[in-house]
Amino acid sequence: MRADKTAIPQGGTNWGDLQVEFETFPAGLDTGPLLKGLPGDACPCPHWGYVFKGGFVIRYADHEETVTAGDAFYMAPGHVPVFLEHTEMFELSPAGELRAVLEVVNANAGRLDEQLWEQR
Repeated sequence: MRADKTAIPQGGTNWGDLQVEFETFPAGLDTGPLLKGLPGDACPCPHWGYVFKGGFVIRYADHEETVTAGDAFYMAPGHVPVFLEHTEMFELSPAGELRAVLEVVNANAGRLDEQLWEQR
């Protein structure tokens, strides 16, 4: 299979058992609050990818890794990404595992949105 960047919809698409995505993350995004409730409050789904622009830190229980533009990466299960700057990247993930993670992430995002609105 092949597709140029414009052919893959926002939110990605499945190629067999893999979720394929071109993603953009804003500077300063700490995904920790979105991952609460997952094992170890971290993402249990592995990801492989390439960073076109920007960079991020991958936090694990026992160490951190920094990934910057031009790097290929593998995020092992048990990670919490923190985006240092506006980041554009390509990512592959096992589709079934990612779906389960996104259910928790989306629920947490909804709760965080509600909290922000209540604070206004």
